[in-house]
Amino acid sequence: MSRPVVVMPDAVAVVTGYLRTTLAAAGEPVPVVSRIPTARPARFVRVQRVGGMRQTVVSDRPRLDFHAWAETEAAAADLAELVRALVAVIPGVRDGVTVYTAREVGGPQWLPDDVSGSPRYAFAAEIHMRGSVKLSTQTNIT
Repeated sequence: MSRPVVVMPDAVAVVTGYLRTTLAAAGEPVPVVSRIPTARPARFVRVQRVGGMRQTVVSDRPRLDFHAWAETEAAAADLAELVRALVAVIPGVRDGVTVYTAREVGGPQWLPDDVSGSPRYAFAAEIHMRGSVKLSTQTNIT
């Protein structure tokens, strides 16, 4: 008997790609990264998976943290709010991955960067997305 193997998408890659495109379209072409760059730009957004769990046999519900850095507290707040609004409307097909829902689990908070002292705001969301069948395995039943 053959059994499908469902592999979940890289949620950070899906969301960072989506945000790069939509932020640029909104007139805010800022870097959207998964790691803090060594040479920090004045404005950027980091997306990091901090948990979550498989929602169903074929879907994942990762918890993602979103951090927005900018030159001033007000600019960081504005960037975080724009990212927050874009995350809220992510459901659809994004880079070939079906995104079902986005649910905020932690609202924006002032979180100045411990290392650089740069202004930063952060929030958290869960993004429910579909996995894909990559291969099938043989199961022997005796």
